[in-house]
Amino acid sequence: MQCLMKYEWVKLHRSLLPSGKGIMGSWARLAVRAAYRKGEAEYCGHVNTVTPGMWAGGVTGLRSILGQKKRAKALQTISELSELGYLRYTLDSKTKKLTYEITDWVVKCSGAECMDGAVYATTGYGFLCLPRNITERLVGRAYIFEESDAWLDLWCHTVSKEPGNAFSYLAPAIQYGRYGVVMTLEALGQRWSWEKTKVWRFFRKHGDVFALYRLPGSCGCLICNKRYPCGTEASNMPSEEDVMSVYRDIRAMGIGDRRYGTPTQDLNRQIAMYSRKLVTQSARERAEDLPEARVAFSAPIYRAYISPCWNCKHCWNSKYDCRGTYTSAAVRRNRIRGPGGTVDLNNYAKEFFTYG
Repeated sequence: MQCLMKYEWVKLHRSLLPSGKGIMGSWARLAVRAAYRKGEAEYCGHVNTVTPGMWAGGVTGLRSILGQKKRAKALQTISELSELGYLRYTLDSKTKKLTYEITDWVVKCSGAECMDGAVYATTGYGFLCLPRNITERLVGRAYIFEESDAWLDLWCHTVSKEPGNAFSYLAPAIQYGRYGVVMTLEALGQRWSWEKTKVWRFFRKHGDVFALYRLPGSCGCLICNKRYPCGTEASNMPSEEDVMSVYRDIRAMGIGDRRYGTPTQDLNRQIAMYSRKLVTQSARERAEDLPEARVAFSAPIYRAYISPCWNCKHCWNSKYDCRGTYTSAAVRRNRIRGPGGTVDLNNYAKEFFTYG
């Protein structure tokens, strides 16, 4: 399955949510429990009308969704999400009814047109669609990321079989923009407002989801997503030699190019320039390795020739024979020049034609 950068959203399985502290982890839990279609939802004996991306209930239900024990903490979390623009919520002081609506809900993939089934998705079932830019507003505010924020930031920037990223054909890879295939721990630390050692500890802890491949020199590292839902599991992840083979091929194509910026920036530029060519070349080589096809492919047919048969003097019209041609102007329009003389196409069956 392709998951290209031009796609505005990515998939996250409802049973695989980011662990640890962080505002985005709370957002994911709230989004998972929101309605995926319009209808009436029942909660604690109350029936509420909801729309896609909306949830209605009480503060107790909110605490249960967020996994928090204190009421004040749950309200503080939802208030912070509202300030950041991730949701809108209302709390009725009389009835204690609380409703929230996810502002970044992906309508095209929410199942809003579905008229059957439950309004709230079953816990741990199906996929949650995440906008690729869901974490960009945190970066723009120089927000200090928590563990779940960094986890979701990597997940949202996963690509698979992206033409400008040859590594993504080996496994789903993390890519920040066109020139962001290869990253350094320092660059990620600046994005998340972390120290380099903390970034390293993060990848050590979440090695079951994100695989780190270190590239030669000071180029940086490649990050792959082991759990992204595109048919690639952890057991099918590429080896170090597979990654290095793609790296060497790209470097070989860029021999003689002028160097730009840091080694990481220069490598990212070469990946963007030569990935499409490398992928096409690899596909051609794989096709050549396939067994020879039993059906022969011929060149396009441009002309047809007619050769007189051995019994032509009996089967031809009396106007024609092998020793002469008929010069009538009415018939000349239908003649073609071939190795057997000038003949009329209208007087032949298709079995007399030899194509070439």
